[in-house]
Amino acid sequence: MDQIQIGGFIAACRKERGMTQAQLAEKMNVSDRAVSKWETGKNMPDSSIMLDLCAELDITVNDLLNGRRIAMKNYKEIAEKTMLEMRQAKEQNDRMLLHMEVFLGCISSLFLFTAILVAAFVQMSTWLRVVLVAAAIVQFFPCMFAALKIEQIAGYYKCGKCGEVWIPKYYQVFFAPHINRTRQMTCPGCGKFYFHKKVLTKDE
Repeated sequence: MDQIQIGGFIAACRKERGMTQAQLAEKMNVSDRAVSKWETGKNMPDSSIMLDLCAELDITVNDLLNGRRIAMKNYKEIAEKTMLEMRQAKEQNDRMLLHMEVFLGCISSLFLFTAILVAAFVQMSTWLRVVLVAAAIVQFFPCMFAALKIEQIAGYYKCGKCGEVWIPKYYQVFFAPHINRTRQMTCPGCGKFYFHKKVLTKDE
């Protein structure tokens, strides 16, 4: 998807409807700046308001995502292409998020273990040892919670029993026994408490 083209298309449709950026922003319950960022290609409209935006501009979602009005004879072909591009973009974004999870976990763990080793073997006053270890612990837990949130929202979990693919709630992931990214949870499909493997797509 070409965000610059989509932004120009939004601007053109808005002008066709005789609206200013401020008027469109008011109808969509967003700021003028948000509309400006759409039209310059810096941001995309949030999926939660995409249908309302399309209705306001008298276009289809497919038109919006392609940055032009689509002729009906080409509609199915282009819709399928758009869906494929969106799926590929989600997979790429999820892959990047999972790499970020590993990086975040490694850095925070390394800092914690380094701080403990330094406090244990380097000569320093007791209060400084306590401060050093406390600082390492304080940074460790928020980073771990953030890393787990990334794992929860990126991709899916696939049940090893029935093959159900789903996205669990954060608390389900948090309390699940696990080996790396394979977690033991109750499957919403078969109802079994079984191992679920992290996958990027529903077809894996």
